[in-house]
Amino acid sequence: MSVQLYSGSLSLVRKSGVGQAVAHQRKMLNQVGISVTDHAQRDTGIVHCNTVFPDSVLAALWAKLRGRKVVFYGHSTMEDFRNSFRGSNALAPLFRRWIKLCYERGDVVITPTEYSRRLLLSYGIRRPIYSLSNGIDTEFFSPDPARRAAFRAKYGLSETDKAVISVGHFIARKGLPEFVELARSMPSVRFFWFGYTRPELIPQEIRDAIASAPENLTFPGFVEQEELRDAYCGCDVFAFLSHEETEGIVVLEALACGIPTVVRDIPVYANWLTDGVSVYKVADPSGFADKVQGLLDGTLPSLAEGGLQVARERSMAATGEKLKAIYQREHLPYQGPTLVHSPAGASQPAPVPVRPARPTPPTLFRN
Repeated sequence: MSVQLYSGSLSLVRKSGVGQAVAHQRKMLNQVGISVTDHAQRDTGIVHCNTVFPDSVLAALWAKLRGRKVVFYGHSTMEDFRNSFRGSNALAPLFRRWIKLCYERGDVVITPTEYSRRLLLSYGIRRPIYSLSNGIDTEFFSPDPARRAAFRAKYGLSETDKAVISVGHFIARKGLPEFVELARSMPSVRFFWFGYTRPELIPQEIRDAIASAPENLTFPGFVEQEELRDAYCGCDVFAFLSHEETEGIVVLEALACGIPTVVRDIPVYANWLTDGVSVYKVADPSGFADKVQGLLDGTLPSLAEGGLQVARERSMAATGEKLKAIYQREHLPYQGPTLVHSPAGASQPAPVPVRPARPTPPTLFRN
């Protein structure tokens, strides 16, 4: 039986991390021998829903009427909806209710990290919730001197010029105002912010920050994955100043390219990114310049090998095997080398090491 990646409304999020996560699901399933389709077929057993638009709810209800199982991906939380687009803070409580309704249309919910899993549990979602990384294509994103040269040639950088990049929407949550100030504090370094947001969604404070940006900061806009890969390989530091994430696919992309990385010290990175081993974490915004400068002048170790190890552990093949194990544990029908419904006397699927407890009252998760 095949797995359908429901494609309705995906065009609206193609340039976001959600769009990239869907592409990753296709690759990881293919790598572990599971048939994937964009449209429901007779043999479709599982439907993946990745967006929280109304059509995804309808698609989930229709799938259940047809006897199919639904996996709803929890890419969004109320916390990462705040401080994003115009009006997001006022709408955040309603958004929490809406995504709860969406996710409960699934038979299983998968969210990228243990941090986001705890948030969803606190909403009172009554479905099994698993934490599973969105994964990273380590064959596509990898260190490459030729890509470094291509990036530097395009933007007029010599081999000795220093370059720092970040990636994300034009929103406060991604840390854009702080990135502008970081660039201002280091005028001899070239800074680049890759990403795009529709102008009507950009809050005024972000418009002002972009308008006041120093000359050493460039906004190339949205670029395709090939060019973004060149930028990762060609920069000297990846600085991701985001205040809230459910995982941060761009962090994995940078690590997979062997680029020294600095992130804000926020809860989502606990237990999988280690300060001083795979990345540098900064709690006080005033410390970003010190970490970035230390990496640029060589007084801090790059931590590239530690970052590469994190990425390899979340490769398409490794993440695909974990996703397949969730199917097996939840008895979701798919076509693969191991059948979920085994004949009498046949060996049963191996247990899933990441199996979480069933949803627990949110009071148990209060700090």
